[in-house]
Amino acid sequence: MYLKRTAEKMIIDVSRSFPCIVVYGPRQVGKSTTVDMIFGDKYRKVSLDDTGDRALAIANPKLFLESYGWPLIIDEIQKAPMLLNEIKIIIDKQRLSWLKNGKERQLMYILTGSNRFELQEGISESLAGRCGVIDLSSLSQAEKYGYDSPLFSPELSDIRKREASGRMYRTRSEIFKDIFMGGMPDICTGESSREIYFKSYINTYIEKDILKLISASNEMQFRNFLSIVALRTAQELHYDEIASNVGIDVRTCKRWISILQTSGIVYLLTPYMANISNRIIKSPKLYFMDTGLCAYLCKWPDAEMLENCAMNGAFFETYVVSEIIKNFYAYNKDPSATLYYYRDIDRKEIDLLFVEGEKIYPVEIKKSALPSNPTKNFNVLEKYKLNIMPGLVIDTCDKIRAINEKAYAFPVYLL
Repeated sequence: MYLKRTAEKMIIDVSRSFPCIVVYGPRQVGKSTTVDMIFGDKYRKVSLDDTGDRALAIANPKLFLESYGWPLIIDEIQKAPMLLNEIKIIIDKQRLSWLKNGKERQLMYILTGSNRFELQEGISESLAGRCGVIDLSSLSQAEKYGYDSPLFSPELSDIRKREASGRMYRTRSEIFKDIFMGGMPDICTGESSREIYFKSYINTYIEKDILKLISASNEMQFRNFLSIVALRTAQELHYDEIASNVGIDVRTCKRWISILQTSGIVYLLTPYMANISNRIIKSPKLYFMDTGLCAYLCKWPDAEMLENCAMNGAFFETYVVSEIIKNFYAYNKDPSATLYYYRDIDRKEIDLLFVEGEKIYPVEIKKSALPSNPTKNFNVLEKYKLNIMPGLVIDTCDKIRAINEKAYAFPVYLL
């Protein structure tokens, strides 16, 4: 069963502006399926998982592309990055032909890749200005339940529209079931057992994407590293502390975190600075992009235990932040240009800041429906001399309501 993706419209819009598009994302989040649903009836498709096609693409990329022609979908492009330069040559030649003959530009190539770490340098060098890049993550809450999901904004008029959209309220226990299951399409559609799926997923991710980037002798350390990082979701990232626990040096830890970040497994949320002072904590916060994978790595056996464990607040925060980031990706927006967190050396913290021009919206994330004094730190933002807008407290309440003049309670099920 196919679950409609919010990003479909954006993918079509980007495809009208470039002769080539690249759809990035972690393994098995639905890149190929989404591309097939949009373009499959008009485009030929080749997967570089096929050993014969991959061998030809590596040995003779020019002949490979001549054999298949265009328009063409190439799946798992990272397995033959030497194709990128040949694609550039073909695109440039075709663009000149269109220009001379007064014809409209067409979409020639659609590339999908699950290992951005290997691809991004080749894309930036060979296809700069010729290629639109799209990030796709695992399913969002709205996609799982078939809701429309406009670009998220903390503006009161926008969140009111979400409340009027007819979404069904989900209790805290139901939300934690969603957190435990995560957003991998095969799990959400019931095609795969969660435990079996994630065990296979980790093995495939390490064998196909990781071992070529790290020494094979480090495989067991990397597996341990994944679990240790998962236990620190929604926390500030301290490389030295993780490195010490894994038994690796800080330089290796930074590289391995970079691999997780670039492959879309984790997201690093940066602190808001605005040139105020060195009293601001400068470490990013780390979030897993799929809470189901994170819970599996932390070895939580079921949703009930996850809801009642010491990490429940961290998982709830991870869920909220990842949902917002997925929403940004679906509209081809860069989260790092808008989303930040705040914490200073006096331990005053705000979970999330939306910064839009001269406006700043503080957001607190609380797993309970009636948190105590959730806006207590909002006043620290006054030093930035920006327009501090009414913020949000995202929790498990059932409706939008005013808390005080500083913020509104916002139900997590409306994300």
